Amino acid sequence: MRNVTDRTSNPFGLRPPFDRSDPGDRTAVFGYGDANADFHVIGDYPGIHGGESTGVPFTETESGLAVQDVLREVGFASGPRDEPVLENCFLSYVHMCSLPDGEPPTAEEYADLERFFDAELRAINAHILLPVGARATDRVLREYTTQRRRFDLEMGALHAAEIRGRGFMVVPIKDPVEWVDGDREAIVARLEALLASDYRQTKGIATTVG
Repeated sequence: MRNVTDRTSNPFGLRPPFDRSDPGDRTAVFGYGDANADFHVIGDYPGIHGGESTGVPFTETESGLAVQDVLREVGFASGPRDEPVLENCFLSYVHMCSLPDGEPPTAEEYADLERFFDAELRAINAHILLPVGARATDRVLREYTTQRRRFDLEMGALHAAEIRGRGFMVVPIKDPVEWVDGDREAIVARLEALLASDYRQTKGIATTVG
């Protein structure tokens, strides 16, 4: 079943439960992109992966733009960097709300937004989940696979791996600020290989790490 919305930003009309943003910043950085996407890129929060000014995930910050550049290389993104045109790709955050002074969310604030993230992820219903960084990877592996207990969340080992989920394939991405030689090339190669494969058959894909 395909979504009927053609809205690019916040296609499901989510409303965050609180506003702690700095003056001039967006209250929240909502999900953005193709609501019918097969690939869903999941970041942590706006202070790390960007969008407090633009309202678009994976803009503004070094980490955010590095992820966006990978998406451009494999053909998911084009157009302006602050408002990219996305095809077959959706972007969102585990914690969508902007916070003051770049502070990280508390455990309670992450918990407050779990239902929003879960609702959006299930509405998009992508085949491939691409969590960026340890926090997003932990969340996705715990909630959408039975594999979390197998891993110690060593992002160097999990980066660009294929992990079978409950109806999803998960491909973790190490946060770009931690990339070393070969990490960018590894995730580009993994995405290109998936795009060349029958990636929609995610329920039958074996777990491969390393």
